[in-house]
Amino acid sequence: MSRTDRDASVQVSDLTVSFDGFVAVDHVDLTLRPGEVHFLIGPNGAGKTTLVDALTGLVPATGTAMYEGRDLVAMKTNRIVRAGVGRTFQTATVFDELSVLQNLDIAGGLHRKAWQLAFARRSVPEYVERALETIGLQELRDRPAGILAHGQKQWLEIGMLLVQDARVMFLDEPVAGMNGDERDETGELLRRIGADRTVVVIEHDMDFVRSYADWVSVLHAGALLTEGSVEQVQADPRVQTVYLGSAADAAVESEGNH
Repeated sequence: MSRTDRDASVQVSDLTVSFDGFVAVDHVDLTLRPGEVHFLIGPNGAGKTTLVDALTGLVPATGTAMYEGRDLVAMKTNRIVRAGVGRTFQTATVFDELSVLQNLDIAGGLHRKAWQLAFARRSVPEYVERALETIGLQELRDRPAGILAHGQKQWLEIGMLLVQDARVMFLDEPVAGMNGDERDETGELLRRIGADRTVVVIEHDMDFVRSYADWVSVLHAGALLTEGSVEQVQADPRVQTVYLGSAADAAVESEGNH
């Protein structure tokens, strides 16, 4: 199903990433749209994280990724961040010894002039207060980030993207290691922030995908296998063979080892 239209936030065309002759991302076309939660799924080694690495300046690529008239593929990481494109990683990268509030304020330094960073805040900026409310950590604002539960650290990292005013967010397995309640809270958080942003989630938890995906793109061996709604993707025999089938095979193998 073609999704090339004027509503696109990021239009990815012919994106390719190679490492010493190995093609990790193979001529991928994607349309990333605001107002929806877009999941990237596929077996390990499908190229999901490498694709996001390419779109956020961490690995060189060919092809284009047009965002507000600029090509992300041709930009350095710091310029991509300043353009309003942010990401999280599988392991939350927060400052453990600093408070939740301090983490958000440092991330929000993107809004401040270099000379202003040397001066202490007289008050908490409104955009930091809004982020605290959105991620649900108001009551923990003065706690060191290092004592937060795993899920809360992931929410804090999403909050750090919010204070940077990231309009496009790539989230790498945000619910890995979470319990059921944390997964549900994270899903609701993604819906809230995805209402007026472009949110792209790399995920292996198919129950989570089924519950919260507006659009799903399936990668396999670096290429785009298929995409569509959850129902469309689940009904595709290729997905059942390549992705869901691999999960079933793993379960059978696990049973055989007992």
